[in-house]
Amino acid sequence: MYRLRSYCVGTQRVAEWHLEQSNVVLTFHYLLIPHSSVSLHSSCFAFSYHATTLTTTITTKTHASQIRLTIQREVVTGTILQQSFIVTFIVRNQQCVECQAAFRQGSWKSLVQVRQRVGHKRTFLYLEQLILKHGAHRGCLSIETFKDGMDFYFPDKGKANRFISFLEDVVPMKVKSSKKLIGTDDKSNVSNYKYTNLVEICSLCKDDLLFLPKKLARSIGNINRLVLVKNVSNVINVIDPLTGQTGNIESDAYWRDPFRPVITAARTRLTRYVILGKDPVFLERNMSKKAVGKKQRSKLASITAARESDLGANDSQMEEHSHLGYLMKSGDVCMGYDLTEAQMVDDEAEELRTSGKLPDFVFVRKLYGGVATGESDAAKKRMFKLKRLDVKDGEEDKPRKKKKDAEMENVDEEDFMQELEADKEMRTRVNIYKSDVVAKRDDGDSGEEDDEEDEDDQKITLDELLDNLVLDSKPDAADDVLGEEAGEEQQQQLQFTGVEGERAALDNIAYVGRDEAINVNAKDTAVPVAGNVWGKDFLDPDL
Repeated sequence: MYRLRSYCVGTQRVAEWHLEQSNVVLTFHYLLIPHSSVSLHSSCFAFSYHATTLTTTITTKTHASQIRLTIQREVVTGTILQQSFIVTFIVRNQQCVECQAAFRQGSWKSLVQVRQRVGHKRTFLYLEQLILKHGAHRGCLSIETFKDGMDFYFPDKGKANRFISFLEDVVPMKVKSSKKLIGTDDKSNVSNYKYTNLVEICSLCKDDLLFLPKKLARSIGNINRLVLVKNVSNVINVIDPLTGQTGNIESDAYWRDPFRPVITAARTRLTRYVILGKDPVFLERNMSKKAVGKKQRSKLASITAARESDLGANDSQMEEHSHLGYLMKSGDVCMGYDLTEAQMVDDEAEELRTSGKLPDFVFVRKLYGGVATGESDAAKKRMFKLKRLDVKDGEEDKPRKKKKDAEMENVDEEDFMQELEADKEMRTRVNIYKSDVVAKRDDGDSGEEDDEEDEDDQKITLDELLDNLVLDSKPDAADDVLGEEAGEEQQQQLQFTGVEGERAALDNIAYVGRDEAINVNAKDTAVPVAGNVWGKDFLDPDL
């Protein structure tokens, strides 16, 4: 009898296969078996000692399979023992230790609660892509989402600490840890704890408009106090939208004196602008400020724009410098902050705005594709897509807010996709895949390309997209050729017995082939095969 001692349906892993028949003991090691079907072949076996094996499949079912196994081995010079018996393979499904812990209630040992006190989830969408790319969620029992963050459950404290170390490298954060005593053994002095780690991410997000404190602005290169958040990693990268000067705010510097953005990058705070024209701008260097690089200096331009809602209603136009000037051309649509009508949360910034010392508008990003033209199905026509984590909703007990939260999540996801579409540096940190639109375009006539020179280096290209692996897709023609070659190699491996038979004949050894092994009756003990004189030419009769 052959028994699968541990086959986990969740991980599709066989822990140990052990076969014991009379004096023959074979041990098989880890194997991976598809869940849909069980296929057992002699090429799958890894024996603990060298022996010649012959297998013949008798019956095959979804849960069991029977084969006739014939084993030959030379015990002494000129003597070979052979034994044939029927082996029954039985698949018994059970959960491994990791799967049992995942399905068992209260099995976690360490909890990591990630929170951000903002009104959107764009930061967590970006964090989710970073986790997927680096595989930081491996070993996590389950993930739950909430309105202001996510919870990650881990089976031990070490895996939770590794996950927290990953978060420290990708976002500015601070951690508070606590533990709760579950039980203790007074005799062995061993206690059982559950650990909880609260990770708070800074409230500054990409494209937020900041009004820096004077001391902080001087410490990062004497930059202007009105800046935009360019991107967020373990440090906060800011840029002056009027001069192109950049700076980095360290995580420790932010948490010593936290501050809020004057305008958050919410869809309701952004205004659509249409570009009417631009002129290059060359600034004189201020010796008291950090020098602006030549590459960044060449990106500045004076933009003439108008609100999209004002077109056809009035001739109101505005002109201002912008760090995104090199991307713009007449007719483009971009998003920005309208400071003439905005209300700032900082009193000092509000005084400067009302006195006219702040710019009229600040551009945030350029829009591409159907989003710029206002198409209703622009999201479906986007050329890339993202993968998502398998998470559970931690607020299922609030059905009234479920519909509203779903609408907000769709809005946040669309805003995040627009951010990716307009930022090449951000796309290099995540994995983006080709969408079905690109696949259909590749199948059709895609030979027409625009050969015009375009200075827009932020526009997404096909070279940045990864091919999405679809297991149900049909094989390509090249795969068919490789499959035929692989089939020939497999046939050569199946003819292994014939090659061994020829070698045995050269050494005057009687060899039992596959067809002959079928007719061999099952024996309880090993018997010698008559007529075997191995190494006759090498024996010295005088000795």
